[in-house]
Amino acid sequence: MWDTIIIQPMTNLLLWIYDALGHGPHMFGLAIILFTILIKVITWPLNAAQVKGAQAMQELQNDKEWQDIQKKYAKDKEKIAQEQMRIYKERGINPFASCLPTLVQFPIIIGLYQSITRALSVTPFDMLSLARTMYPFQVVENIIPLNSKFLWMDLGRPEGISLPFDVAFLPHGFPLLALIVALTTYVQSKLTMPTSTNPNDQSAMISKQMSLMMPLMLGWFALTFPSGIAVYFITSNILGIVQYAATGRANWSSLIPGGDKKTTSKKK
Repeated sequence: MWDTIIIQPMTNLLLWIYDALGHGPHMFGLAIILFTILIKVITWPLNAAQVKGAQAMQELQNDKEWQDIQKKYAKDKEKIAQEQMRIYKERGINPFASCLPTLVQFPIIIGLYQSITRALSVTPFDMLSLARTMYPFQVVENIIPLNSKFLWMDLGRPEGISLPFDVAFLPHGFPLLALIVALTTYVQSKLTMPTSTNPNDQSAMISKQMSLMMPLMLGWFALTFPSGIAVYFITSNILGIVQYAATGRANWSSLIPGGDKKTTSKKK
């Protein structure tokens, strides 16, 4: 079921794009970038829901009814939580809408990892798996062996820039892509995270935790998985940032420590 629904379509789509681009150096990296753009188009409704949810959460922080509730029940955390859920229900706000695209990414990440591994066909077993995965319209001999070279990296191996000395915890060299993945993930998370004046706001606390956990998690993936995964992460993050910035709602000050508090005080 997993192979049929996730692995086979993704592998064949990657190889089809690669075949259409040509088989020279850097083409598989471009195929991954184009693949990421297609994934963004397919998941556009979820991303739109994320943007809408973030906007609704930001607007709620300036709502007089909500501010009055925060003041009235400032010492009653349970009552604030109850009133908060009531307002969410009445106004159709999903406090977890901003997390959905991230959760949807996980099967895509796993599928892409397995697709790249199969497509590169490092071992005879990988070649056999690839042959079984490819659709009849794909001409294996025209595509394989696949050129995994992209810029300075081998997309089938973890990325790293060679250092003049050995570092035990950096076996592949300086992890430039992993750092870019962590940075762009952090920027995207902070831009879409609603500001909150309520220290007991559970959804805001969850969003804040996610904005710290996700960069570390995806950065670790980029550090240990094939660099093709890092190319996917970076492309996806940049597209997400551009998409959200285009709405005019991006809170750029939130990227600066204490920027949320300054923005909130100005609005007041």
